[in-house]
Amino acid sequence: MAAALHVEKPEQPELAKHDSSILDLAFAMDCTGSMGSYIDSATQNIRSIVEEIVTSEKSDIHLALVEYRDHPPQEHTFVTRVHDFTSKVKEMKGWLEQCDAQGGGDAPEAVADALHDVLKLSWRPEATKICILISDAPPHGLDPSCDGFPEGDPSGVDPIKTVRDMAEKQITLYCVGVEPPIVPYRDFFMTLAYLTGGQYVPMVNAKLLAQVIIGGVREEISLERLMKDAEEDINQEMKKAEAEGVGEEEITARVNSLLLKKNLRVKQMDNIGGITSSVAKDSYSKCANMSELRSQYKIESLPEPVYPSRMTRAAARRAAARSDSKDEEEAEGGFSPPRAAPVTEMNYGLKEDEAVSMAQTERIVQRMRYKK
Repeated sequence: MAAALHVEKPEQPELAKHDSSILDLAFAMDCTGSMGSYIDSATQNIRSIVEEIVTSEKSDIHLALVEYRDHPPQEHTFVTRVHDFTSKVKEMKGWLEQCDAQGGGDAPEAVADALHDVLKLSWRPEATKICILISDAPPHGLDPSCDGFPEGDPSGVDPIKTVRDMAEKQITLYCVGVEPPIVPYRDFFMTLAYLTGGQYVPMVNAKLLAQVIIGGVREEISLERLMKDAEEDINQEMKKAEAEGVGEEEITARVNSLLLKKNLRVKQMDNIGGITSSVAKDSYSKCANMSELRSQYKIESLPEPVYPSRMTRAAARRAAARSDSKDEEEAEGGFSPPRAAPVTEMNYGLKEDEAVSMAQTERIVQRMRYKK
């Protein structure tokens, strides 16, 4: 603080007076024992993340954090801890610094409670709203074989219904899945992201978390601007296609053709490993609730080695932690994390000026359905 002026240094770089974006960015973070490297990465990089977004996108950012663990008797510290939106990066960093990675009982965690708390945050109506869920475990009620609450979250919260409510509120969900432990439940998290027009992002290296956050947020801001500029044309094209009774793929193709003809440009984050599966789009996303989805859900099996049910998560988590350091991974020897893409293949690079892809158009169509 300057003694003469008594003015505090601003938390964010000065915003441009033109083309400013209002951004509410919330994090829902698993704070159980295996997530230490991801919490540390977020803590160390939160200021540079905000500065990069503000500088690049001229954004007015508010930040929020929902920490989650599990319900008793699996976990006795807390189910969720909610930190509502703040404009101060220092405050957000303080929340992350007190977020210790510990505990966790059965494999599932309180994912449903965290999403429900995210929904209830003080989102600004005019803001671009993004939630980044960082998880390495499923919610309760998906895989009864390793679940202390096999019928669903003991609070009664249904994550499928909650995510649909998020979509109604124009909250875009990015599911960052820590692989390999999340692999059997990848299609579930793809479904959550798909319902809001967001993305599933596979991750095996916590050091890349900041790149994912920056790239994902900047891509979403560019899509929001596109939808604002072309909203009337997109709506007309969608209504015309629906009146003709065409399917989802044809609707997406027609909207994509429209956007290409208008030569609208967007940003694109490299996320090849996160392409939404057909079963997530065509089957699971049509389920009305968690019970219906559970009855249809097929656990994606891991290739050899396959761990015993209670050890699956712990063993796979140790493998994921080793992948943060090539030297450490080589020192361990004899085990390769199943199904997770090599770290060298995941750089999540952001392309600044691209034609709208079919995958992006699919997300745009999904979100336009909820716009009033």
